[in-house]
Amino acid sequence: MSDMYRLHYAPDNASVIIRLALLELDVPFEDVLLDRSKGEQSLPPYLEINPAGLIPALETDQGILFETGAILLWLTERHGALAPSMNSAERTGFLKWLFYVANTFHPNLRIHFYPGKYIAEGHETALRDGCRTNLTQSLKLLNEAAGQGHIWLNGQDPSVVDFYLAACLRWVALYTNGGTPWFSLSDWPNLYELCAKLEKRNSIQKASWIEGYSENPFTDPKPITPPVGTAT
Repeated sequence: MSDMYRLHYAPDNASVIIRLALLELDVPFEDVLLDRSKGEQSLPPYLEINPAGLIPALETDQGILFETGAILLWLTERHGALAPSMNSAERTGFLKWLFYVANTFHPNLRIHFYPGKYIAEGHETALRDGCRTNLTQSLKLLNEAAGQGHIWLNGQDPSVVDFYLAACLRWVALYTNGGTPWFSLSDWPNLYELCAKLEKRNSIQKASWIEGYSENPFTDPKPITPPVGTAT
């Protein structure tokens, strides 16, 4: 294929993180909608692309990539942007926290969203409570890290960690508060600052229409109204 990427996406899914990175990199890509209302992510045509049946997947001239963290890391290395360089002293910190978000924070969110996939019926409330404890601990660690002056987290220019974290914070507010709200972004000032800075980026403005975002999608998230597709 050419330099054009193909992003398999659904609105306000993890694919938005890849979309934002691609827009920041200013590289051409094609959208391929997965209609979650029809379960297209679990049907054979998509399973040939991503056998795990998860969103996103990115088709490239070097093959198909899936797993959000892997796609982000590959993009930063290929394009030499949105991350500290290989020789930078900041590289180790960047890698640690990218994979902390990908392997710890995001999975706790997923378990909270879909507890029935992970535990027997009748125990979902206890599992969600455990997830909230874990998420709160993650928020403490991430808020502290976001105030330490790193170039790759809440810095002057965004990194893929910023985009990944902002999307997750949006989902915490929208999909875990339920009838007994427990999370407010304003309680975490460094994370709030990170999100507010990102909302001024052109990439966010460009992504908002297809993702169905309203104004201030990270600091004041609202349910999506995309032109096509559904989040779940």
